[in-house]
Amino acid sequence: MTEDQRPEWSVSNQLELFSSSVRKGAEQVGQPVSIQRNIRFQKRKNVELTVEELYEGVLKGNRSLLARAITLVESNAEQHFQKAQILLQKLLPHSGKSIRIGITGVPGAGKSTFIEAFGTYLCSLGHRVAVLAIDPSSKLSGGSILGDKTRMEQLARNPGAFIRPSPTAGKLGGVHRKTREAMLLCEAAGFDVILIETVGVGQSEVIIRDMVDFFMLLVLTGAGDELQGMKKGIMELADAIIVHKADGPNKQTAEQTKREFNRILHFLQPATKGWTTKAYTCSSVTKEGISEIWSLIQSFKQTGKDSGVLEERRKFQAREWLNSMITDQLHHYFYHHPEVRNLLPKIENGVIAGEMTVAKAVESLFAAFLSDSIHLK
Repeated sequence: MTEDQRPEWSVSNQLELFSSSVRKGAEQVGQPVSIQRNIRFQKRKNVELTVEELYEGVLKGNRSLLARAITLVESNAEQHFQKAQILLQKLLPHSGKSIRIGITGVPGAGKSTFIEAFGTYLCSLGHRVAVLAIDPSSKLSGGSILGDKTRMEQLARNPGAFIRPSPTAGKLGGVHRKTREAMLLCEAAGFDVILIETVGVGQSEVIIRDMVDFFMLLVLTGAGDELQGMKKGIMELADAIIVHKADGPNKQTAEQTKREFNRILHFLQPATKGWTTKAYTCSSVTKEGISEIWSLIQSFKQTGKDSGVLEERRKFQAREWLNSMITDQLHHYFYHHPEVRNLLPKIENGVIAGEMTVAKAVESLFAAFLSDSIHLK
């Protein structure tokens, strides 16, 4: 068949319609056929960005570069620590202009559902919302196991929002530095509302309370049973208690629950000086109560600003951050000291066998730690 006799749909006449083809000259005598990989499927090298590139990207509100900056500050690698601190130092003057809101609640209270409804409402008002969700870490992989982006699909797609699940790395101490620094990066990127969700497991509430301006506790209806199991200390941390899922046949019960909480709160010390903590109802399904909660937070912010309480709280939090960082660094240096690492197994065995008191064991370890400060790196 000649070239002129080929049908119109033949390969030679319609090469541009095919994703791949063998062109003349691709095969040479004595050489194997070289199959070139399509450039679209070639893996891009994950080039490490400079501090200046991350700095510019964060200030421009680039969410991709903000995510990479947070990954940098969350890294446990020693070579990343100094780079992260240089970046934070440059961005520090651009931070601190947001309202920081902590959200906790009993299991099943619907924290993520509430955050999605609340965050979407704030975005509709023109606010930029960053959600930092403190996820428990998997003991196998070390990564987050709650997957907040899958639980807040609508908010995750909103261009005015940024969601970052952060693993606790198996210990609450990691929350101190990593969450605070991630919060500063989000503020520098222009997010004016920072929502920090806790897993609601006790001690994490106390840690987050020391990071935020306003702290709310989400609860469910049926306060009789709930108040029995709720710690008084957690209630005293809250600036507002939100009775969630107050819709449908549950609405009347929610109102009753609100009244019961308000009776209890009347006898508790308020979490913020000059502010009266109260209970409110809300539904993320009907959106009833969402706008009222934002109005409440705005009122809290103005009251705290006028009285100077918010400024004092920020100063106190900065001091607490410093103290927690000192503790973390001492812990790191102590357990990474070569003499301590060599001596610790023997000391532990001595204590377990009853051959040495715990006080004497600690004294011996610190003597080894302090004897050679040259190893403190």
